[in-house]
Amino acid sequence: MDKYVCDVCGYVYDPELGDSDGGIAAGTAFADLPADWVCPMCGADKDSFSKLD
Repeated sequence: MDKYVCDVCGYVYDPELGDSDGGIAAGTAFADLPADWVCPMCGADKDSFSKLD
């Protein structure tokens, strides 16, 4: 699964880890995150993330 980086603060969403503080289980693909999920570091929305090459 692809990792995504927050263009605002540089946080990397790794689907293998999920976002335990945000209630996102490990193994959750970025595309499967809820529409209202925000970056746990800066609060940016999903539109502020880019696929990590």
